[in-house]
Amino acid sequence: MGVAHVRAGAVRFAGVRAVLAAVALLAPALVPADASGHDQPFSHADVDWRRERLEVRLTVHRDDAISVLGGGSPEALMDRAVLAGRSPQLAQVLSGRFRLQADDEYLALRLESAEPLPRDHAVCLTFRTAPLRRPSARLAIECRLFPAVRDHETFLAVSEGARTASRDIFTATHTRAEVYSKGPAGTAAAFATYLRAGVRHIFIGPDHILFIVGLLLLGGGIGRVLKVATAFTLAHSITLAVAILGWFSPPSWAVEPLIALSIVYVGIENLRRRSGNGDWRIRAAFCFGLVHGFGFASVLREVGLPSQALAWSLLAFNLGVETGQAAIVLAITPMLAGIRAVWPRIAPRAIAACSWAIVAAGAYWFVERAIEPVRLLSSRL
Repeated sequence: MGVAHVRAGAVRFAGVRAVLAAVALLAPALVPADASGHDQPFSHADVDWRRERLEVRLTVHRDDAISVLGGGSPEALMDRAVLAGRSPQLAQVLSGRFRLQADDEYLALRLESAEPLPRDHAVCLTFRTAPLRRPSARLAIECRLFPAVRDHETFLAVSEGARTASRDIFTATHTRAEVYSKGPAGTAAAFATYLRAGVRHIFIGPDHILFIVGLLLLGGGIGRVLKVATAFTLAHSITLAVAILGWFSPPSWAVEPLIALSIVYVGIENLRRRSGNGDWRIRAAFCFGLVHGFGFASVLREVGLPSQALAWSLLAFNLGVETGQAAIVLAITPMLAGIRAVWPRIAPRAIAACSWAIVAAGAYWFVERAIEPVRLLSSRL
């Protein structure tokens, strides 16, 4: 055998070895994930929303199903007879973790059928509710099918006739979704829900309350107070809409410290004001109202807006915020006017004390909110 033949053989061997190495590298990608184990923890929930009743199909992986059944072989669930015997227990567990509320009434789920899906290594349970007493306008869904699996996801699809009413993904932190029917009844239900959410947000947000109170401390006629309130309303309505519509939305780690600084600014300006100076409050209410609007938007994004009634829901939330704000103005303004009328000497000291308290609270929130992003970043490094 010549040297040329030896070299040719060596080249062919090297080529074969390269091909084998490539196959070895690509083999894991070519083998289906389920062939080596259940490494994608997700389920599907399909809700058929009809006028007279609801139908729910839960499709779960056989490994997840067997985990809540207390043991057994996942492969055995692919046998219809085995699944039929174990499906009542599985249905009882899953129906308790997938709850439906039509308007204000919770609906019980009744198991209709259980089907093995061997190709998907999954089982599909079909449930139906009892007949609805009346067509519902709002559907609330709570879902935590497998809470022991931290990264489990459930893909939700809600259909209303031929229309896809909603799509969502349930996770360990996002466990609730609300869907509204098409037509006036669904729009009215969405409007009422987000109106309440706006009012609630004002009263559970002490930073927004303190900012408004700080603007009111210096008093003034009803015309002046209305101008201050209108400037704040106009400004936060603009940025709330801009953020929710996706045009521009700064991160919350930047917005929240600025909201705290706005409170500090208002308190300091109250302490610096002297008689004869111009009223700075309208300008401050508008400028900082833009910042507060981005804060409202971050809360509203967490709640979520229904795509089928986006404009009405956004308007309702904004009106709810204004309702809460108006309640604060109507409560604080007469009280401050009464203090000035009854105790004219004490009023300036009381206003100064309140202003110092506002500055202290704003400074505390600023430090707390400015440190939190740094703490999170350092924990990840």
